[in-house]
Amino acid sequence: MTALIFWVRHGFHDELGWKLSGRTSDIGLGEAGLEQARAAGRRLRDEKVELVFSSPMTRTRQTAEPIAGACGAPLVVDAGINEIDFGAWSGKEIAELDQRPAFVRWNSGRDYACCEEGESMLEVQARVLRWMEAVIASGRHAVAAVSHADVIKAAVMLTLGLSPRAHDRLEISPGSITCVAGSSWGYRLLSLNETPR
Repeated sequence: MTALIFWVRHGFHDELGWKLSGRTSDIGLGEAGLEQARAAGRRLRDEKVELVFSSPMTRTRQTAEPIAGACGAPLVVDAGINEIDFGAWSGKEIAELDQRPAFVRWNSGRDYACCEEGESMLEVQARVLRWMEAVIASGRHAVAAVSHADVIKAAVMLTLGLSPRAHDRLEISPGSITCVAGSSWGYRLLSLNETPR
């Protein structure tokens, strides 16, 4: 049986673009982000989504709630699709982090670099692969997974057989939907960075 995984990036929030929110700076969505969440719900309501998974972060749960409501599906919080553990970088301004050699290495060599006191991209990919395998083994036809840009990029790079170094070639916008099909034969990318209205 083939499972459809609709990866949804959380909606826009006020720290986006200037701060690395990570896991320690747990902020909620503004009105623009909430509207993106409602738009994602409208887009997915006819996809026969059986279950909506959310990362534990407030911004993802607030994105997942309208999707679950629109789809009439239960909402499950799942640490398997949580944000990358950015360790010592969490909650810091990006302008400050850009001055740190370890952060520069992370952004230029994600196939070998690691977050300071946090996860490597290879660890994130292993976590995401275990999660996708569990979804396929569950026998569900379609699920939504509300997560974070780099986690979704990890899933896409796994699907396409790309190195984590390709992360900066992928755009995963706030509120966007990326669809991966998975089965015993492997994974296939069906859509990337769809931005529902």
